[in-house]
Amino acid sequence: MRDFLKHTLATVLGLLIFLGLSVGGLLWLLISVASRDTGPQVKDKSVLVFDLSTTITDARRNSNTSDLINDVLAGEDTNSLPLKAVLQAIDQATQDKRIVGLYLYDNGGGVGGAGFATLKEVREALVRFRAAGKKIIAYDVNWREREYYLASVANQVVLNPIGSMEFNGLSSEGTFFAGALQKFGIGVQVTRVGKYKSAVEPFLLTRRSSENREQTQQLLNDLWGQFLQTTGQDRKRSAQQLQAIANSQGILEPEDALKQGLVDRLAYLDEVLADLKKLTGGDEGNQKTFRQINLKSYITATEDSSKQKRNSKNEIAVVYAEGEIVNGQGTRSSVGGDRLARQLRQLRQDDDVKAVVLRVNSPGGSVTASEVIQREVILTRKAKPVIVSMGSVAASGGYWIATYSDRIFAEPNTITGSIGVFGILPNVQELANRNGVTWDAVKTGRFADLQTISRPKTPQELAIIQKSVDQIYDQFLAKVAESRKLNKTKVAEIAQGRVWSGQKAKELGLVDELGGLEAAIREAAKRAKLGNDWRTEEYPKLRSLEERLFERLTTDNIKAQMASDPLATELKKIQSDLEVLRSMNDPRGVYVRLPINFRID
Repeated sequence: MRDFLKHTLATVLGLLIFLGLSVGGLLWLLISVASRDTGPQVKDKSVLVFDLSTTITDARRNSNTSDLINDVLAGEDTNSLPLKAVLQAIDQATQDKRIVGLYLYDNGGGVGGAGFATLKEVREALVRFRAAGKKIIAYDVNWREREYYLASVANQVVLNPIGSMEFNGLSSEGTFFAGALQKFGIGVQVTRVGKYKSAVEPFLLTRRSSENREQTQQLLNDLWGQFLQTTGQDRKRSAQQLQAIANSQGILEPEDALKQGLVDRLAYLDEVLADLKKLTGGDEGNQKTFRQINLKSYITATEDSSKQKRNSKNEIAVVYAEGEIVNGQGTRSSVGGDRLARQLRQLRQDDDVKAVVLRVNSPGGSVTASEVIQREVILTRKAKPVIVSMGSVAASGGYWIATYSDRIFAEPNTITGSIGVFGILPNVQELANRNGVTWDAVKTGRFADLQTISRPKTPQELAIIQKSVDQIYDQFLAKVAESRKLNKTKVAEIAQGRVWSGQKAKELGLVDELGGLEAAIREAAKRAKLGNDWRTEEYPKLRSLEERLFERLTTDNIKAQMASDPLATELKKIQSDLEVLRSMNDPRGVYVRLPINFRID
């Protein structure tokens, strides 16, 4: 104990010294700047600058100067913005006479990994901006599908003459560990229901099953079809023409991209900046660059005025469920079942809260946590309207918590469904035996060591676990049938763990309406009969610097900056896949989750 205290005190002292020496100067500098800074100002004839490398999240991140300091000290991403703030800022700029245009460019890294459903909401805001008669200019050296999905709205899409354009479709490449697990002597047994429930396949197979390939192909077709239709309308090209380009060329040289009408102009950055200077009324002599304000600064500069517009006692609570659904409290990047349930309970008991919008952007996870959250959704709905807004992914456990709401909104390219259940049962017997490790159990009951990983499960034990999985799947079907007012037999047909696009989910009755977060908020106001007398508040509230520092110092939170290294990028994908296993903490060992390595490139 004495040594423990000695090392602990030494660590704390070292931390304090480190913070004092490494951060003290930076903190002093930032505070000094902040004390003199009156905040960003919006000048007349300014262009709103939208960096496409900005990470767009669901939940709110810190935006003002003091919060930015906290982010730097806590080592968190300062280049991120919440979707709701982005939408409000673009819509405000649409009406702001000081803003004469919008400049889209990629400062590296693309659109921060945002899903297509999130990008669709941003794209629609850009369409409204352009429809108001304001000019949008988009420039990049190398256009890729995700960035181009937004850029295709622009009045002028510009490509650098030395660049290229990726237009080759969408793909989903899975990683499979079965061969490696077998090589290292790690056994995996699974229990599951639903022939499309492919989350277990990476640990059993070396390639996709036919069912998994079928559902993935259908989903990609739906998302790609929506991409072609949307971009084609603005570029005045049919979906067939665009598909022909993807099939025949894939990667277009600048002249080919211009010839095909995918870009409007080939130009260097200095030429684009010269055009922006003209747009803001500047010239070479009196202005070094164009008059501008970036999106984050514009949000900060206008947030007070936007708050004044909604000064009401009637609150619509926007609650974010973003990340893996895990048992317990969860972390910053996951949805803790107990934590979210407590949040909903507090909002249910708050008389100022007239309606709740639950924004779900989750692949699912723990079945226990999903049920805990769903129970609070049911109780909250009895007291006030509950509307669900699905983000880019709201599937399996993410769909479980969406049931029993008054209305479910999704985008056409939302990934949802995946109504199925599975359990993963690893054992390290062979690996241990190879290295001279053995076990010998003493027990008072036949199944007393059911949870051990020292050996494979017996057929009788597997039958017990499978029975539990079957019962939970049956409950899942019953919940969906009851809440969606569907025949249970029909639900069983469209379930089976299969993943659907938002568009297809609406056709199947799993979703009520196609629309984004703002549409869901308007529906909540309508059902609560608030007219225009309401305001929104977002939950969970931001954490303090101390809380974020403590989490960073007590968890393995390593973020490698290796986007430009192809090998490192692939290793990062594998690390992400394996990280999912760490979040599997359901006390019953049963999960409702999307395929573990499901990603779209």
